[in-house]
Amino acid sequence: MYVELKDIKKTIHKSVILEDINLRFEGGKVYGFKGKNGCGKTMLMRVICGLIRPDEGIVDINGDILWKDISFPKSVGTLIENPAFLSGYTGLKNLEILAGIKGETDIETIKEALEKVGLNPDDKRKYRKYSLGMKQRLGIACAFMEHPDLVILDEPINALDEQGVVLVRRILDELKNEGKIIIIACHDADEMNLLADEIIYLESGRIKKVKD
Repeated sequence: MYVELKDIKKTIHKSVILEDINLRFEGGKVYGFKGKNGCGKTMLMRVICGLIRPDEGIVDINGDILWKDISFPKSVGTLIENPAFLSGYTGLKNLEILAGIKGETDIETIKEALEKVGLNPDDKRKYRKYSLGMKQRLGIACAFMEHPDLVILDEPINALDEQGVVLVRRILDELKNEGKIIIIACHDADEMNLLADEIIYLESGRIKKVKD
């Protein structure tokens, strides 16, 4: 699988958010977006997963052109900005409801995803009682539970303790070994160097440099 961005440009209220973005992502690698707040990382993630349509350019996903051949990537899992779930339901129930939209994931797979991120599938606490770290873990589980080919994680280690960070590293390694495309953003430079095979530095909506 591959994702290719060609001449992407996005403006909002005459302000240029993304410009001249040309990138190619291939399976079996972790790609990291690095840059200051407001540099365009999250906007670029939204473009790739079909949540924002650019003013110019093409997003080619394995031969399908977004907003022409398909409305969204056929196989994508995302955690962009803060995870949001139904406050009155358990973590397991929240994931069951979301999995029911496509109907491709069974309860055992959902439980396995929860266990991978360090959450107990039998925990009866409602989402509103979750700590920030637990909410983050649930968001990560939601992103990969349906075994997507493309996984996009915005600040995946945010609010996680050391054990949670180790779990994220392990999950990303597993996904990479399965041939997935993984795109992350992370403010922690040391962690980014550990997690990413290729780091794309953004500045004012443009690619400043790419580091292998």
